[in-house]
Amino acid sequence: MRQTIRTFLTAGALAAISALTVPGPAAAADGVEAIKQRGTLIVGVKADYKPFGFRDPSGTIIGLEPDLAADLAKRLGVKLELVPVVSANRIEFLQQGKVDLLIATLSDKPERRRVVQAIDPQYYSDFVNVLLPKTSGITDWAQLKGKPLCATSGAWYNKDVARTYGAEIVAFDGSEKPLFALKQGNCLGYVYDQSMLQGKLLDDDWKSGYALPLKGILDAPWMMAVAQGNTTLQTMVEDATKDWMKTGFIVAGERKWGIEPTAYSKAMHEKYKNATN
Repeated sequence: MRQTIRTFLTAGALAAISALTVPGPAAAADGVEAIKQRGTLIVGVKADYKPFGFRDPSGTIIGLEPDLAADLAKRLGVKLELVPVVSANRIEFLQQGKVDLLIATLSDKPERRRVVQAIDPQYYSDFVNVLLPKTSGITDWAQLKGKPLCATSGAWYNKDVARTYGAEIVAFDGSEKPLFALKQGNCLGYVYDQSMLQGKLLDDDWKSGYALPLKGILDAPWMMAVAQGNTTLQTMVEDATKDWMKTGFIVAGERKWGIEPTAYSKAMHEKYKNATN
């Protein structure tokens, strides 16, 4: 059966695709000393991706990734400025010098490593899953064949889910539009990053009627990124990442924000906690 992927793209999403396929020159790298002289670390984070980055009732961006950004600013001895980004503009913001660093649920893909400087080791890894109504009766991925699934446009796994399981992907820009479409009954479920879907189930208006009955698939690491050539900031963030893994800072952050620590986070903590360097 031929699968269909219908996509509703905004101009911003199209720009993001262009940024990945036709790289432009990266913004000039400031470096750690320039950030210290400025007195502020500027980090691009999500503001619509609970619990990794979202707004509290006052409008302040909070979450696991803002906590990581705050720790980096503390290590540098500077103030922190958080800039909200979405999947459609985050790489463009980094290339244009609008942010020093991205900590924004950015899956690690070869095409992205060609246009930004990835931070290694990757700080996180997540599965793909489907948020489904408790009444759906779906207990296996094979049952999704021919069923419409809401999705976020540009998500790397949309084609994989359509090809492997026969689902019909109905994609929208961002994460709120597909969630709204799900509630309106325009699709059976929402296919997205598992940890974000776990975050939605922390909300009363979702946990009562929705669940994650399927086993997560397509485990993929997330990377932080700086502009190409920003080697001093790259080194500083990589050292901090190893320290987070050594101390269990990320595992503790997952628990703080209501997420079951991932196998990746626990494995990296075990790997680094006894490391001598």
